Amino acid sequence: MRHPETLEAYRQMTPSERLQITLDLIRENTPYLFLGTTDQVKRKFELLRRQNDDRNRRMLEGVARTKDME
Repeated sequence: MRHPETLEAYRQMTPSERLQITLDLIRENTPYLFLGTTDQVKRKFELLRRQNDDRNRRMLEGVARTKDME
């Protein structure tokens, strides 16, 4: 979890500023995804897929809960 002041700074940014930070981080970190043996790279992407699937599942569960409240 980010520090409250950091979160507040992000909230004060425009969407384009937040997008620029995101794109910069992607550009800086993408090469590291492909470092290592073929098996290591494969495991990195499997982990990313699992984490993404888990986030999507939790978001869908949250949406379903809000629909149940209506």
